[in-house]
Amino acid sequence: MLYNQIVKGLIKNMSTEKFYIEKELSWLSFNERVLQEAADKSVPLIERIRFLGIFSNNLDEFYKVRFADVKRRILIDQEHAWNEPSLNTHGLKFNKQLLSNMQTKVFQLNERFDVLYNELIREMARRRIFLVSELQLDEAQQNWIRKYFKKEVMPHITPLLLNDDIDLLQFLNDTDAYIVVELKKDNHSQYALLEIPTGYLPRFVRVPEQKGRGRKTIILLDNIVRYCLDELFRGFFDYDELNGYAMKMTRDAEYDLSHEVEYSVLDKMSEGVSQRLTAMAVRFVYEREMPQAMLDFLCEKLKISNYDSLLPGGRYYNFKDFISFPNIGPNYLENKSLTPIECADFEGYVNYFDAIRAKDILVYYPYHTFSHIAELVRQASFDPKVLSIKINIYRVAKHSQLMNSLIDAVHNGKNVTVVVELQARFDEEANIEWAKVLTEAGVHVVFGSSGLKIHSKLLLISRREKEAVIYYAHIGTGNFHEKTARIYTDFSLLTAVQEIALEVRKVFSYIENPYRPVRFNHLIVSPRNSRKRIYQVIDQEIANAALGKNAGLTLKVNNLVDKGLINKLYNASRAGVQIQMVIRGMCSLVPGIKDVSENIKIISIIDRFLEHSRVLITHNDGDPQVYISSADWMTRNIDNRIEVTVPIRDPRLKQRIIDIVNIHFTDTVKARLMDQNMSNDYVPRGNRKKIRSQLDIYEYLKNTEKQTRKQQKQSRDNVAIR
Repeated sequence: MLYNQIVKGLIKNMSTEKFYIEKELSWLSFNERVLQEAADKSVPLIERIRFLGIFSNNLDEFYKVRFADVKRRILIDQEHAWNEPSLNTHGLKFNKQLLSNMQTKVFQLNERFDVLYNELIREMARRRIFLVSELQLDEAQQNWIRKYFKKEVMPHITPLLLNDDIDLLQFLNDTDAYIVVELKKDNHSQYALLEIPTGYLPRFVRVPEQKGRGRKTIILLDNIVRYCLDELFRGFFDYDELNGYAMKMTRDAEYDLSHEVEYSVLDKMSEGVSQRLTAMAVRFVYEREMPQAMLDFLCEKLKISNYDSLLPGGRYYNFKDFISFPNIGPNYLENKSLTPIECADFEGYVNYFDAIRAKDILVYYPYHTFSHIAELVRQASFDPKVLSIKINIYRVAKHSQLMNSLIDAVHNGKNVTVVVELQARFDEEANIEWAKVLTEAGVHVVFGSSGLKIHSKLLLISRREKEAVIYYAHIGTGNFHEKTARIYTDFSLLTAVQEIALEVRKVFSYIENPYRPVRFNHLIVSPRNSRKRIYQVIDQEIANAALGKNAGLTLKVNNLVDKGLINKLYNASRAGVQIQMVIRGMCSLVPGIKDVSENIKIISIIDRFLEHSRVLITHNDGDPQVYISSADWMTRNIDNRIEVTVPIRDPRLKQRIIDIVNIHFTDTVKARLMDQNMSNDYVPRGNRKKIRSQLDIYEYLKNTEKQTRKQQKQSRDNVAIR
């Protein structure tokens, strides 16, 4: 309490900007770290190009969510100020300045992006790989492009004629890129819109080369369309000249749902997804050579306001497709694949249930294979002892073996419940489709409570063993998604400890009845008790420090922006608690402030895998407590979502997590220091050897599994001797 009062007093007397970094600017700083990977010459060339795609995809999401949110706040504050001129307009001024700062930072990042893109195109050319425009084709390639266009591309393109009466917002999809065509006749211009059909065709097309030239050529689908414009319009329109200009629009990702009682949740969500197609624009990017008359026409049609981002740029948009840029050169131009590790704890048992009952099992993706979770559900789908399966899904793969196993389980007479989060941003449509498929198959589908997102990662299997029902639980930090499990780092705990598994069962009951009183003694569950329990954990370290004991906290999350939690960490730092953190994305806490956060060190790791796991480790006077969680330290995750944090009890697994997180703090290659200036400086290496933590973690886990197998063999040999 005393430290909290001191911090509040300091904050009152000093600029709050020094104590809290705005999360939107911190997010852009995170995306700058992604751009650093594209600039890093030690990263293989094709991977650098793919990082440009990741940066672009991130920026799209930034505009849809964070930029749109600030714009919305400005419009609301502005409306209030007009209606009640006597109101304090501090919030309006603050948000306008924030929006301006965001735009300035985006402009800087886009300029850096353009420089890097041109640099990487030249670097590819030095390796005899050419990404060409329609103006760089030889005669044979031109003929091949025309044939390809007529056969493959043209069937998927229908020009949309733009006139004064058209509602352009009804037609544009912010997941696609477009070319606006100007048909000029004398002094008159007519406009038409073409959608680049990347939903049907590859964005990157390999163009044949003459034998013996020793070069490889790729052309973007956009440029194939540009080259063949005449094929589309000839014979239908009279024109002297055709010109095409690239453009892309980004919408506000929020939407309003109908509250009519007779609508089902699924119907509301389906409507909501379609409403996104007509949400207001927040960003319009266009080819800088676009004629002013065309630009003015489009801005009017898209209702671009002073608070939207109007960005001139190059010839290509939807750079997110560059995430899948093909490697048509030598293998060394991309990362060497790491073979997923098999978890030794499953070996030597007749089935996975026997293995989990013998001891808690921890797997860590993408180092371990996700097939272990898929195999557990597959076995459960036909095991005659299994009675029921409950799972909650937030994001799942489009083609998911795990989901198919749940349907198989229904066919085998199991009671299957799937909690589907229909408000998983940008995955709503996929989740709606899965909800329909599951419902039709006979699965009991639950949508949870309106206004309370379900972000936990839970699986519960009940199994009759002898005369009792035994529960097997999965509690994780990441989604049940086969594809992202090859990219995202996430922990999954599998346990048959009944006091934990029964509380997982209570979480599923809570999901269906969130307003019924419920108590959790072991799990930390948002929004029921997360804030209280986390505060208690930090307060214990503060108390230990006050008694002269060693006190420390280690935190690994994606985002840290909740001011209540930040203040509590400031309290701990002032009390002498040593705090170290790995934060991938947004961080509003400012480390290194004299008398406030001098004992806090924060690094960020950006590398080939996306750091996604959430971990809290407390020193606890020499008896470390370790927790894994689905929740980031954001207000929404603590107070407004269903999230689950589980304590790790097995000393062997606790030490494994501690070791893994500590490896990050030895990183001298990919670790950046987080500071007030968001400078993104790399951790100084000095005379230390190069340590790339993600690769070291892979080797650590390989050795751990090897040692486990060795110990298991010795145990079997000892049993055989006896």
